[in-house]
Amino acid sequence: MSTKPRMDDTVREKIIAQPDVILDDQDLMRALIAANERAMGGNIVDLRGIAMERLEARLDRLEDTHRAVIAAAYDNLAGTNQVHRAILRMLDPVEFEAFLRDLGGEVAEILRVDAVRLVLESAQNDDDPSIARLGDVLTVAEPGFVADYATDGRNATPRTVTLRQMAAGDRRIYGAAAGFIRSEACLLLDFGEGRLPGMLVLGAEDPHQFTPQQGTDLLAFFGGVFERAMRRWLS
Repeated sequence: MSTKPRMDDTVREKIIAQPDVILDDQDLMRALIAANERAMGGNIVDLRGIAMERLEARLDRLEDTHRAVIAAAYDNLAGTNQVHRAILRMLDPVEFEAFLRDLGGEVAEILRVDAVRLVLESAQNDDDPSIARLGDVLTVAEPGFVADYATDGRNATPRTVTLRQMAAGDRRIYGAAAGFIRSEACLLLDFGEGRLPGMLVLGAEDPHQFTPQQGTDLLAFFGGVFERAMRRWLS
C-alpha cells in the first residue's frame, strides 16, 4: 500500500486555526482546485469548479466596474469643485473691465482652458475704446452670429452647451491663437428680453478636453451663473 506524505504539523495547525488565510488567497485556491481536478481525473466534469470559475469571472468584472464608478465619481467631484472655484473668482471683481479680464486670466487657469472668449451680438459697429482694450477676451459680432457659430452653419436650433473637436479654431473668435485650438465648449447666453444673445467660448489645445460624448451639466451651470452676472453689468 502507498501512503500519502503527511503535512507538517505546524502548517496543519496554522491552517486549522486560520482557514480564512487560504480562502482569501486567490492563487492558493486556484492551486487547490487544480490539484482536486487532477485527482478526479479527466473524465469527470467538476460542476462546482466550473461554477467557481464563472463566479470568479463575474467578481473580476464587478471589481472593474466598481473601480470605474469610483474613478468617475472622483472626476465628477473634482470637476464640480473646479467650476465652483471659477465661479467664485469670476464674481470677485467690482468693475466690468476687471470682470472680463479675469475671464482670460485666473478663471481660465482654474478651468484649465487655453482661451476664454465672450461674444456679444450688436446691431451697430461699436467703436468703444473699451472694446479695443478687451479685444483678447471680448468679440462683438453681427446679429445671428452666435446661433450660426454654435450650430456650425447648420439650420438647427443651437444647444445651450455645444462641445466639439476641430482641426483649428476660428480666427473671428480666437484671433492669432486660433491655430492652437483643437476643442471648444460654446455656452449660449440669454441676457433677457429685448437684448441680443451672447456666447461664452472655452477653447483648449487638448483635442480631448471637450468632446460631444461628455456631460454638459457643470458647464451649463457655469454659463447660467455667468449670464446672470452679465445681466447685472448690462443693466
